[in-house]
Amino acid sequence: MSTETATLAGWYARPEARTWTCPPAPAAVGTFHRSLPGYAPTPLTELPALAAELGVRRVFVKDESARLGLGAFKVLGASYAVARELLARAGDPGPATLDRVRAVADPSLRLVTATDGNHGRAVAHVAALLGLSAHVYVPQVTDTATIARIEGEGARVTVVDAPYDDTVKRAAEAAEASGGVLVQDTAWPGYEKIPGWIVDGYATLFREVDAQLAEAGVGAADLVTLPIGVGSLAQAGVIHHRSGGSGGGSGSDGSGGSGGSGVALLGAEPDTAACVLAGLHAGEAVTVPTGKTVMAGLNCGTPSSIAWPYFTAGLDAAVAVTDAAAEEAVRDLGALGVASGPSGASSLAAVRAALLGPGAAERRTALGDPSTLVLLSTEGLHTA
Repeated sequence: MSTETATLAGWYARPEARTWTCPPAPAAVGTFHRSLPGYAPTPLTELPALAAELGVRRVFVKDESARLGLGAFKVLGASYAVARELLARAGDPGPATLDRVRAVADPSLRLVTATDGNHGRAVAHVAALLGLSAHVYVPQVTDTATIARIEGEGARVTVVDAPYDDTVKRAAEAAEASGGVLVQDTAWPGYEKIPGWIVDGYATLFREVDAQLAEAGVGAADLVTLPIGVGSLAQAGVIHHRSGGSGGGSGSDGSGGSGGSGVALLGAEPDTAACVLAGLHAGEAVTVPTGKTVMAGLNCGTPSSIAWPYFTAGLDAAVAVTDAAAEEAVRDLGALGVASGPSGASSLAAVRAALLGPGAAERRTALGDPSTLVLLSTEGLHTA
């Protein structure tokens, strides 16, 4: 394995984040996901070779490549948010299940979203499950294979000659003009309810990790690495670990165990779209220009408005990684049996940058000298 991937492209640390607390995600999220056809927890794979390389005791990778047949974690958030929105429109305050949502879904509704790939496919898949139509907007850098996967779920796709952030604006305008339901995984003032439900939906992933660590004889990880695009998954990670949601497995209600505030949380971003890292250094949310990156799912220039406060308060550290580092991580994870795409492999690239290379001793100290690591591999390696 190459030491090239330990190159540090940008770094921020705030160790006092481990003392911050917040309310937990709703306990009923897992009940909804268990109602979906084909639901099963995705694997948590231990990789001793990475532990040896990184100089820690144990490394686990949460492998989202088989999540409900879609190859990425995004469907957890999209499905739960759509369910909550449709039940709210129907005036049904009951717990969300797929059958309950199907019973109230208006077949004339259209789901609208913008995406770099995985989120749009997830929204299209949910629309098909519910007998609804979907219109997905993608930025100009989106490759044809990604578009084909979204269209394969039955959605209409429009390519926008603009970067991701402008594509989101186009989708929002189209949803408002057509009366469609905008299902976006980034928030801005005036549009926060559905993105908040998407964040809630990601709680299932972290609760699965808790239960799997318990099965492996581990009470909790010392460090969890969170890929950051607009920040919804990373926000869910902060909520889970800063609300006492980790550290001993999940109960029968899927609500998680107790403790967990001492877990260090490391955010990973492409060096070409490191908006959270830039904002943390600036002391306020900022927008950065973006270009093309192999980490397409993280190619976002503006953080979600509801995620940003969680990062300033509860994120221990953030690091920017290069495309070369992500590609190296893809190859190394593949050699160890984990088929990860570049966005998912950014977790490994980030922890290498943090724990290896010049200045690593200081960075390890800032992260609490971790010995058990969980890396989120958020997507599979799409080959078609």
